[in-house]
Amino acid sequence: MTSSAEGALALGDLQQRLRVETRKLEAVRELGRVLGATLDLDRLLVVLLEKVTEILDAERATIFLVSDDGTELVSTVAQGGTIAPIKLKVGTGIAGWVAQSGATVNIPDAYADARFNKDVDKSSGFRTRSILCMPMPDHKGRTIGVVQVLNKRARPFDPDDEALLATVAAHAGITIENSKLYQSVVVKNQALLDAQEELRLRIRELDLLVEIEQEASASLDLDEFLDRLLMRAMQLLDSEAGSVLLRERNSGELFFRSAMGTGSESLRRVKIPAGVGVVGWVALHKTPLMVNDPSHDARHDLFIAEKIGVPAKSILAVPLVHASSGDDNALGAFEVLNKRGAKSFDDGDLKLLTLIAGQAAKAIILARSREEKLNSDRLASIGQMMSGVMHDLKTPMTIVSGYAQLMAQNDDEKSRRAYADMILKQFDLMSAMTREVLLFARGQSNLLIRKVYVQKFVEDVVEQLEREFAGKNIKLVIDARYQGAAAFDELKIFRVIHNLARNASQAMDGDGTFKIIVDTDGGELVMTFVDTGKGVPEAVQGRMFEAFATSGKADGTGLGLAIVKKIIDEHQGRITYETKAGAGTTFRVSIPLERPASVVA
Repeated sequence: MTSSAEGALALGDLQQRLRVETRKLEAVRELGRVLGATLDLDRLLVVLLEKVTEILDAERATIFLVSDDGTELVSTVAQGGTIAPIKLKVGTGIAGWVAQSGATVNIPDAYADARFNKDVDKSSGFRTRSILCMPMPDHKGRTIGVVQVLNKRARPFDPDDEALLATVAAHAGITIENSKLYQSVVVKNQALLDAQEELRLRIRELDLLVEIEQEASASLDLDEFLDRLLMRAMQLLDSEAGSVLLRERNSGELFFRSAMGTGSESLRRVKIPAGVGVVGWVALHKTPLMVNDPSHDARHDLFIAEKIGVPAKSILAVPLVHASSGDDNALGAFEVLNKRGAKSFDDGDLKLLTLIAGQAAKAIILARSREEKLNSDRLASIGQMMSGVMHDLKTPMTIVSGYAQLMAQNDDEKSRRAYADMILKQFDLMSAMTREVLLFARGQSNLLIRKVYVQKFVEDVVEQLEREFAGKNIKLVIDARYQGAAAFDELKIFRVIHNLARNASQAMDGDGTFKIIVDTDGGELVMTFVDTGKGVPEAVQGRMFEAFATSGKADGTGLGLAIVKKIIDEHQGRITYETKAGAGTTFRVSIPLERPASVVA
């Protein structure tokens, strides 16, 4: 071969090597560009392996990343065929040894090295000849992974390959560290977003609870509250119809207490047997149901759906349960139908409706408690009123009995007529007493104001009170300083005096002095009543004129002074009192002498 031919061959070889090195340089530059352009770890590893394989002219490359606890290596990407991810203990195999030692391994013949695991080749069908493996350090020099390149095509790996791979591994290690840090931040940001969404839902639930509590407090009518609650549920769950069904205690059947949507007007007359239909099943088993395809659910009753007139496309029903109900059965069920927009109900809808149903159950229990207490109070009030009426009638009935006996013993016609008049007067008084109790209970007023001669009125009062105090050691003292005329309802004012005298008698235990002073003050008739009793207890003083306020007297009803106050108010007058423990009580009643302009007889 001539020298010119040798020179041409050498030049061609140099040019070939230059082209190879140029491709390597371009691949390294491209790798650097890609490593800096993406933080997606999977994409990063795929590109890294492609470029490493190309740069080193190898058949396959694998990257192993060290696990978070530092005990394992996991091959996240295997380039050059599809294989299952490989897991190695740190210290096991070539890659494990490199991860543990931090040293580079360059093996021309893999099967000649005792550290090589031949089972990987057997399972994959790949024949490993040469291996170049080195650690990938992070910015602190800690090994975060291992890059392993297999089977250099032309020859074994040389020191130039080691230097090139070391450069790539250094850049790759830092890039992978940044990518993992980025992914960690993304995960944490997602967790933060999830936490924010969860917090938003919790705030929404709390706001809803506050709104429902406010509506429950503002509404004393259960039906009104349930209607508003059902409307709120339908709006929040974007449903076409809904209903609140309560269970009858005796039959167990469900009836519609509130309903909205198509056919809601006719639902008040519909009853659902226990356990029938989706809503009946929910009420019976006290278990919520979410049925987004009712036609394929055996619990859906087509007959009930036809009666209701609402074709069910999706159903969400929850039981009305409250721990304080004292009943093993549910109070009923809360149901919404047909999520709008061809959507289905989800777990969030179920949770929200369960929350609303809990408030509905609470309101139902409170309403029932109020109703039961109201009925109990009404019965107690009726009993107290009857007791008061019977007690008030004792005195006129005693007087009637006395005059009737006198009539039987007296043949004088004039005397008998006088006794008859007295008996009739007592019947008028008893009629007025019963009528006054009824008017008080109804909150009504019915005054019969007329001209009354005070002297005659006082004489009648004395006669009545003497019989009231008969058999008791009570001295009646009358100081009538005014004996002219006044305008008032005679029977009602006598009722005032009768109640005050009876209270005085009880306060003195039938032993003491009861004094009545009749006088005027300006344009008012003033009657003062003084007893020598024990005085009014402090516990009662602030509410003496309230209905059923009593100091614990055996036969007291708590209506006496309340009726007195009502009568005085009707006369546009005033009543005041002074009392002292052990020193008696003084009541002062003032009413206009003339008929008030606003009072119609």
